[in-house]
Amino acid sequence: MRRIKRDPFNRAFHRGYQAGFEEKSRSSCPHESGQARQHWLTGWREGREDNWNGFNRMAQMQKISNM
Repeated sequence: MRRIKRDPFNRAFHRGYQAGFEEKSRSSCPHESGQARQHWLTGWREGREDNWNGFNRMAQMQKISNM
């Protein structure tokens, strides 16, 4: 069975969102530079904001699945 690769920027955003939601620091970004880093940081900011607004794990998973 053949696997279709996901968009790397979308994947970076989702991983950044999860890191932000789990209250990890911005310095934990695995990307050195470029668009992947920007997408990761955008996801991180959105994850932090959702955490501050009181989203729980179920709301987080639902939001990620809808993106």
